[in-house]
Order: sequence, then C-alpha cells, then structure tokens
Amino acid sequence: MTKSENKARQMRRYQKEMEKMERRERFQAKNARMEAEMGREDLVEGRNAVIELLKSDRTTIEQIFVSNGKSEGSINKILGLAKDKRIVIKEVDRKKLDSMSETGAHQGVIAQITPFNYSSVEDILEFAESKGEKPFIIILDELEDPHNLGSIVRTAELCGVHGIIMPKRRNVGVTGTVYKAAAGAIEHMKIAKVTNLNAEIDKLKEAGVWVYGADIRGQEYSYDVNFSGACAIIIGNEGRGMSKLTAKKCDKLVKIPMVGKINSLNASVAGGIMMYEVLKSRIIK
Repeated sequence: MTKSENKARQMRRYQKEMEKMERRERFQAKNARMEAEMGREDLVEGRNAVIELLKSDRTTIEQIFVSNGKSEGSINKILGLAKDKRIVIKEVDRKKLDSMSETGAHQGVIAQITPFNYSSVEDILEFAESKGEKPFIIILDELEDPHNLGSIVRTAELCGVHGIIMPKRRNVGVTGTVYKAAAGAIEHMKIAKVTNLNAEIDKLKEAGVWVYGADIRGQEYSYDVNFSGACAIIIGNEGRGMSKLTAKKCDKLVKIPMVGKINSLNASVAGGIMMYEVLKSRIIK
C-alpha cells in the first residue's frame, strides 16, 4: 500500500468516526427534546388537583405557590389543608405562576412536589390480590399526549383498574398537565414505568393475565369479548397505534365498532370504551 493510499484509508476511517459521532449527538439531542416536551414531573397545577394532593399522604409536597391577593372559595380550603400539614405556602405574583405553568390553567395555585412515586408491576399485581380481585391492568404503548394520559388515569380509577404500565422512554410521564387532566385520580392510581414493555407483557402472561390489544385489525368486537378474567388492555400511540412487536404479544386484538368515515379514535376515548367494556363484564353476572 502506497503512502497516499494509506492516507486515504485513514481519512475514510476518520470520516466514518465523525459520522458516528454526529448520529450519536443527533440521537441524544432528539431524546433531550422529547424529554423536555414531556414536561416536568414536580409541579401540580389547579385547585382540584392540589386539594386531592393535600388529602393524600402518597406524595411529598415541598411547597405551594398561591397567587397573592384576595383568597376565596377552594383557595381557602387549600390554605387550610396546607397549614394543617405545615406545608410552606408562598404568595407570589400571578405572572410568576403563569411563567411556571405548563397547562396555562393553574387557577392561582401550583404545588411543587417530589417527582411522582412510581410503582412496580409486582405492586400492581399484589394490589389486585389484596382486594381479592382478578388483575385489571392498562398498558400504554408510547403515549405522548399528557392530556390523554390524564384522561386515561381518570377513567381507569373510575373503572376499577388496579394499575397502569408504561415504558420509561418515548412515553409521557406524570407531569403537572397529567395531574390536572386526571382531576385528582393520580393519587389513587398505581403507575409503573418499565424498561422493556414487551418483556413485562410476557411476565404478565406467565402470571395468568390475558392480554388484549385495542386495534382496528382485531377480528372480534369489544362488546363480544368476556373480560371477566385477569386481563390487560393495551392502548397504542396516538398516531402510530401499537408497535408490530407489541401487537404480536397480544393474546387477542379487539376492535371498537365504528360506522363513520373516520377510522380511528382518540387514544383516551378508545381506552375509555375498552375500560368500560371490562367493567361491564365484571359487574354483569
């Protein structure tokens, strides 16, 4: 090999290394943007959400920011509960709350908390067992919209769901927007974040939990399925739906009847319909 050929090979190797570094940096930047878009997990906004937070001993409240000025209605209730629990209350200008707010609807109060205390999948199964009930679990496959997550949590609590499982990456966490959309239901719901969603699905199946996927490709309608046994319902991403691998993990794909020209439902609406089908199967003997 001549000197010029050796130099050319070294240059190609250098270029490949630089390309690898650029790809890695783009990937890291993309993940950082996604994490920023998912929102903060240490702020809870809105009067009802903060009241439910104060009533619960599950979450540690560091301090509560309240808009200065005349206190009235539920704000007085918040102040009273906070004083009883000896929680620091800070009166601030409303513009300060506006700058802190993710929802744009803080209603004059924002609580700063320790980040949400996630449960484990084992905690969820043990909770169902402690109630003498067959597990009823919701699995979220890369849900991105915090409003959808909040709505799902709210419906899940009303329908008797024992817990929600979601992946650690590419899924919205429990942010202030989620707290507000859930209207206090977060404090009554076990939520687990897992590294490998499909591996956890396999574990659930080994534990006797039947896994259903809400999917337009399903061969059976939701109202024809008997959900009275131990079950988990998978709700897919708002745009992409369930991933192919996750869909293959399902024991059965179930579709929701639709007669309109639009062939898809909002994730939280689809989740709500499926959860009420499960509830109906369990209360009708």
